Amino acid sequence: MNLTNFFTGQSTSAMLVLWIMTPTLFGQDRPLRESPTNSPDHLGPGDHTRTVMAGNQKRTYLVHIPKGHDPKKPVPVVLALHGAAMNGSMMVWFSGLTKKSDEVGFIVVYPSGTGVGPFLTWNAGGFKGKMAASKPDDVAFIGKLLDDLGTVVKFDQKRVFACGMSNGGMMCYRLAAELSDRIAAIAPVAGTIAIEESKPKRPVPVIHFHGTMDTFVPFDSTKSKSPSFIRLKGVEDSIRTWVTLNGCDEKPKSDTLSKDGDDMKVRRKFYGGGKNGAEVILVEIEDGGHTWPGMTPPASFMGKSAKNISANDLMWEFFQKHPMK
Repeated sequence: MNLTNFFTGQSTSAMLVLWIMTPTLFGQDRPLRESPTNSPDHLGPGDHTRTVMAGNQKRTYLVHIPKGHDPKKPVPVVLALHGAAMNGSMMVWFSGLTKKSDEVGFIVVYPSGTGVGPFLTWNAGGFKGKMAASKPDDVAFIGKLLDDLGTVVKFDQKRVFACGMSNGGMMCYRLAAELSDRIAAIAPVAGTIAIEESKPKRPVPVIHFHGTMDTFVPFDSTKSKSPSFIRLKGVEDSIRTWVTLNGCDEKPKSDTLSKDGDDMKVRRKFYGGGKNGAEVILVEIEDGGHTWPGMTPPASFMGKSAKNISANDLMWEFFQKHPMK
């Protein structure tokens, strides 16, 4: 979300409408089976709710175990982080990742940030002084989540990936920088770097999706209207940061994912040659808005979404190439 609008309340009413409309737009919300924390039983196929304590807060996350899951076989995990003024349940329908999970067999996890009611955010960085000090440690929360998940399902510790929308994409960048010993690769969508410094313990491959006409998190940071107490990097700066951190080639190779006659042009830039095979990819959607490529945006104010590509397909293809090394 546009953090200026979010903190001044201008977008909160719009997101209230989005929250109310979500079940209608994406399908009726299915009941989630509550799985008591520290239950000795392994989770079976379907949807589950888990709770963990992070600091002095009780935090929740949703888990989808794919159809045909073999409890004896360690499988990949994809963390799907919602945008500002959303929650884990909304991210289920916003991203469509549950369908992809069932198709290919990874576990998808939808954590919720903190805040009031359904209007939750992640401490992805970007704040200073007292505002920064008052924010929860969401990196520690994700670590606790993975610890808890490991008690109820067998997953591959070398194949834990993170993707996220907007503020959730920003949180992906923070996880790559501060939890690189557990996060194999990331896929931010419409979210840039918000922390001042990134010091990963290992190279972390990145695939970033961004629309050139995103008015919430602008492609060009010079066009951002964020207040002075919030600092975000632009798309190109975020990409350059991780190209340097991963030791990738400075000059990218590129191709076009869209076809002649498509409504929206989509370009892909590859920065390869990184340490331990790491690479950085930017998927640039011409005229794209603040949307999840391949999915229909729930409201027109979010802008146009590319239907000629699928973020879910592309990020899964990328994740398969980049287990932790």
